Amino acid sequence: MLLAKVLGTVVSTRKEQSLDGLKLLLLRQVDIDGKADGGIVVAADVVGAGVGEYVLYATGSSARQTVVTDNRPCDAVVMAIVDNWEVEGNIKYLKNATEPNVAEI
Repeated sequence: MLLAKVLGTVVSTRKEQSLDGLKLLLLRQVDIDGKADGGIVVAADVVGAGVGEYVLYATGSSARQTVVTDNRPCDAVVMAIVDNWEVEGNIKYLKNATEPNVAEI
């Protein structure tokens, strides 16, 4: 699993028929501090994530092991929305914090 921030959505009106009904998100991988750390990937969303949220995603054959993506030509899938994370006892991100979060891209 990889950690990423949802940057936006991808809309494709013409696509492989088995992809119909899948919401596609544009993700940027982040490090444990929430800073951009890697490329951008398009992933199928099976959990209803939104722009600005941090998510966990899988790539490769693991992306086709969810109920929604089974037997579909997906190379990346968002499978969890992150509520918080901490590193060595320090909270790095808290989804509904009233103060600014440490993790920002």
